[in-house]
Amino acid sequence: MSTRPDDSTGAPRASADARRAARWTFALVSAGGVVMTLDVTVVNVALAAIAKDLGAGLHQVQWTVSAYSLAFGALLLTAGALSDRIGRRSVFVAGIALFTLASMLCGLAPNAEALIAARVAQGLGGSMVFAPALALIAAVYEGAERRKAIATYAAIASAAGALGPVVGGVLVELVGWRWIFLVNVPIGVGVVIGALTRMPALTPQDTGRQLDPLGALLAIGVLLSLHYPLMVGSDTGWGSPNVLVPACAGVVLLVALIASQRRPGSMLDLELLRIRALSGTAVLGFLARMSSLGVLVFTTLWLQGASGGSPLQVGLRLLPLTGSLLVAGLFMVRLQARFSAAGLVASGFALQGLGLLALGGAAIQGQWALSLVGLVLMGTGGAIIFPPMMGVAVSVVPTARAGMASGLTNACYPLGTATGVAAFGAVFSSRLGAALESGPLPAEAARSVRSALETGQFGLVEPALMPLAQAAFAHAYLAVCVAASAVCLAGAVVALRVLSNPAARATRPAIREQSLSLKESP
Repeated sequence: MSTRPDDSTGAPRASADARRAARWTFALVSAGGVVMTLDVTVVNVALAAIAKDLGAGLHQVQWTVSAYSLAFGALLLTAGALSDRIGRRSVFVAGIALFTLASMLCGLAPNAEALIAARVAQGLGGSMVFAPALALIAAVYEGAERRKAIATYAAIASAAGALGPVVGGVLVELVGWRWIFLVNVPIGVGVVIGALTRMPALTPQDTGRQLDPLGALLAIGVLLSLHYPLMVGSDTGWGSPNVLVPACAGVVLLVALIASQRRPGSMLDLELLRIRALSGTAVLGFLARMSSLGVLVFTTLWLQGASGGSPLQVGLRLLPLTGSLLVAGLFMVRLQARFSAAGLVASGFALQGLGLLALGGAAIQGQWALSLVGLVLMGTGGAIIFPPMMGVAVSVVPTARAGMASGLTNACYPLGTATGVAAFGAVFSSRLGAALESGPLPAEAARSVRSALETGQFGLVEPALMPLAQAAFAHAYLAVCVAASAVCLAGAVVALRVLSNPAARATRPAIREQSLSLKESP
């Protein structure tokens, strides 16, 4: 007699199909997250090659990085809310398709202007991929499996960002800078095909709600106005019109956005912000990115100056950070089963803070072993912070608003990075200038050395001045690490306060909680 389950109920087959769909969803969302995160950091090591090949100036080349970040950060909130209305898979696929096309245009760009325009399109596509990512994973997993999937996704995405300098260095040195973009094309095509054929279509039952173009435009304007001053302030001056005008516009747009979202059928559900755990995770994500990726650029510059190596060698020196992210991520499911989200996130911030202090001490003392400890602590802390935080963000909101919650928390990540680079950049520049000006160098020589060090161009410093330059750089980097460790302390305190009771929801929810229908894709 056959022991095969009775297929008449269809339950075993449905269960197997659901598991297969969940695995495909996780793989495709993770693949999308990897290429999006890589493109945040991979371009940095190719700037010199791009400038030489396209005959572009430093300002134009820098905008190949800034244009992506601005577009990416500006659309995240709108894309997350949009995914709740028209379907998360639809927004995800559209984002991957746009990102893939833009990557091809980047790789074929004939001049700097075309490259910058294509990078804007890349950023828009990237935001449409990232915004519904957590909601897609949360919809196909439950309980411990959901925690495991989110922990693994967070570790993969974080490691991809840290691996950016390595990947970029390999591609630039072996096949040229254009391939840092062209390599995305076959990956993107594969993800689009896989999403359309293997990923389940998660269709909201509340399909009658209309779109909110005014709210979408205002949300984009607010985030763009917040990002732009942070990215140009260090170059143009924090009191310049390029900073003050968009900052003031951002305040006006924010007031208009809040007012517009109080009407029925608006894009954002402002009542979600009453959920303490959700608003808390948004703040924590901001602080976590500020203290990690906001410091990474200065860590990279320090490693480059200390080793005098190529971008590839610097990337390899960052492998302890990447490796610890991946290894610690493997244990997150067990840790989440035993410890609270508040305890884990606070511990992660504490480890990051200790790692930053170790890196600052290593810079002053010139000890590679101490920097290794610092990088491992930083990676381990990052791996511990994000999974429980992401899990809380999508578990404390109504299911039909998971995309909005995902977009809200994700929108805080690039803001945190930009704020960290701007704030720590001011600390770094001020401390570096003070160290050089207090030394024996003439004023003109001090300004020249300072300009070279701020951009990591140690080769422009005269050999006789190199010991003084490296000492000044080390003290400036120490100041950055101390400031960032203070941010970590604040993050630990916030985590213990707002995540102690993550199940608490808004006292007056704006909508009824509705479920999503899970149906197979065509």
